[in-house]
Amino acid sequence: MASTPSKAGGRPWRRPLLAALALLTVAICISLVMLNHEVTQRFEGRRWDLPAQIYARPLEIYAGLTVAPERLERELLRLGYATTADTPRRPGSYRRSHRRIDLVTREFRFWDSRQPATRLTIEFDGQRIAGLSDGTREMPIVRLDPLLVGSIFPTHGEDRIVATPGQIPEILPAMLKVVEDRRFDRHIGIDPFALARAIVANLRAGAVIQGGSTLTQQLVKNYFLDNRQTLWRKLREAVMALILEYHYDKPDLLNAYINEIYMGQDGSRAIHGFGLASRFYFSKPLDELELHELALLVALVRGPGYYHPQRHHERALQRRNLILRLITDAGIITNEQRRAATGHDLETWDARTAGASYYPAFLQLVRSSLAEHYRDEDLTTTGLRVFTTLDPLVQADAERRLTAGLEALEARTGAADDTLAGAVVVTGAQSGEVLAIVGDRRAGFDGFNRAIDARRPIGSLIKPVVYLAALQTGRYTLASTIEDEPVTIRLTNGQTWSPSNFSGEAHGTVPLLRALVESFNMATVRLGMDVGVDRVADLLHSLGAPDRPPTFPSLLLGAVDMSPLDVARLYGTLASGGFRTPVRAVRSVVDAADTPLQRFPLEVVASADPAAVYQLNQALVEVLNRGTGRSARGRLPTGLVAAGKTGTSDGFRDSWFAGFTGQHVVVAWVGRDDFEPTMLTGASGALTIWSSVVGDLDSTSYAPRRPAGLENHWIEYETGLESTPSCADGITLALPANASLNRKRGCHIDLRDVGKRTLEWLDGLIR
Repeated sequence: MASTPSKAGGRPWRRPLLAALALLTVAICISLVMLNHEVTQRFEGRRWDLPAQIYARPLEIYAGLTVAPERLERELLRLGYATTADTPRRPGSYRRSHRRIDLVTREFRFWDSRQPATRLTIEFDGQRIAGLSDGTREMPIVRLDPLLVGSIFPTHGEDRIVATPGQIPEILPAMLKVVEDRRFDRHIGIDPFALARAIVANLRAGAVIQGGSTLTQQLVKNYFLDNRQTLWRKLREAVMALILEYHYDKPDLLNAYINEIYMGQDGSRAIHGFGLASRFYFSKPLDELELHELALLVALVRGPGYYHPQRHHERALQRRNLILRLITDAGIITNEQRRAATGHDLETWDARTAGASYYPAFLQLVRSSLAEHYRDEDLTTTGLRVFTTLDPLVQADAERRLTAGLEALEARTGAADDTLAGAVVVTGAQSGEVLAIVGDRRAGFDGFNRAIDARRPIGSLIKPVVYLAALQTGRYTLASTIEDEPVTIRLTNGQTWSPSNFSGEAHGTVPLLRALVESFNMATVRLGMDVGVDRVADLLHSLGAPDRPPTFPSLLLGAVDMSPLDVARLYGTLASGGFRTPVRAVRSVVDAADTPLQRFPLEVVASADPAAVYQLNQALVEVLNRGTGRSARGRLPTGLVAAGKTGTSDGFRDSWFAGFTGQHVVVAWVGRDDFEPTMLTGASGALTIWSSVVGDLDSTSYAPRRPAGLENHWIEYETGLESTPSCADGITLALPANASLNRKRGCHIDLRDVGKRTLEWLDGLIR
């Protein structure tokens, strides 16, 4: 009897198939385990990279502060404070009358203390604060919450402000569920019903008008995946959504979605989360947004570029109003609330008219300052809070003045639009704190930063250093004379150098005062060669130049490259009487738990003789009164005493002006990135921008205290001879007490003084 083949033997393909299925099952299980580990580890362990948040300086308000009501109101508006017709009750609101501002400040955690929300009444007396109270008692001082000016985010560009559940408006999660995922509270991460509904709707419309992704899937896509539309990516998205739903509660997932979702682009910076979107679009915290503002942010979720409120106003308005209707139909708000919200236009913060909402030039300076103390990973992931020196109003004014000034110069010279480049730096005269830094005519442009990175020849800006070196020898005073005549210098290579004056004229024997005020090249070179080029190079470095320059004779006329920030450091030393203070952008740093990590105290180094600097600065004041900077007088506030110097490099390629008042040092530079001539001198170019920036500052006059060992003398401006107030073209100068002066003939007796003394003697006899 023949044997019957076994079933297994009759089906030889079954065993390999079962083995393959088993291997596939094991592989899928391993992949799921690994994917589960990846999702939970990244979501639980990291949650988000938290960029360091950078804050401007807080405005400190106190009785006696010099600030006009209009300027304080500008500060409040820039901070996103809302004006109200009634008595302000909510933090972040204010009301202004003619001589009074009532407001409620926001709660804020500063580096040294927590300041609660405070109700304030500010009384003004002209341009100063006369009184400050909380309604029941006088307040000594109150700090306004500082403006968030940016973040130091990772190289992939994600920036965010994480909002805690207590900072999220209660209505926002409900709005998102109605608009984006109605079955969020019931599905397990994927929603087949929503997917089927979207497919039907899209087929009927003949276009993609609905998406079937749940909020959890959107969170996965933003948090873990890229935007490639492949079947494998969609499959991973679904599985990862299931994993998240298995491990985490719905409120936790929704809070993560609110902090992660992509909300727009600001140059290279990607805006993630509603917390940063609130600041970016409305310049105020998320918990202060009104219903119509929240609805607009929810509208942006579907497409931040497509519904951008400033580029696509009508489209964004329609989408916002649709969302208001949807949440009304869902019973979240009443018809009355909907009508009130719909009545608002898209009242977004417009950086183009208010100044940049993001300050890349300043943030570059902050980052370089912090890089000496913190790793890049610390700055981009650990949630540090950095308090800086930036003054947002000064920054906004400087941005506006630079842009307008360059446009005006192009129109005046016939240059093509956008051919001129420029930079402005504003620092505190005594502190070295950087109040504003503008590196491009386009506010907020994240590109080449001319204020820090453009090192250009400084021209005649170096002349004060030459004259200071001479004054410090004790052999010269401002009344000493020098020959402004042709001079030829033999160089080490055997060639000769023969500089000439800008006008082409020689002026003969002139006092140092006039030679500097009118920027005579030949007199300056003669003086510098007598003092020694090495001495000038050493002093330039001591005053603040980043490097000691080569000691060629051309150094005496500014053949050395410096950035506008370097120049601000140099002239800041002159403004502070010879005491060098490093330019500072950072005041303090605290970690995510508000523990102070580092303070950046004021550092002062004596770099020059205060008496010599005082004498020098008298000449720099005269530059603006009768010298190369006198054209600025019509643009500066009446009576403001300022000091400074023009600078023009060879071939009219660089136009400079650097100067200071009692409170501020301001540097302006104008040139072209391709190094082509601008045909602008320091006076015809940079000075026009400098004077407009200074005019906005509400600064005080430069009025230093005279050092011991100096005495006032009247001298004749043209000759340097000792004179009297009664003689023409006289000027009073503080000179060393032992200074030997030649008297001007016929002018050493002041007839008015003799007459006055005679009258006093006769009056004494009569009495």
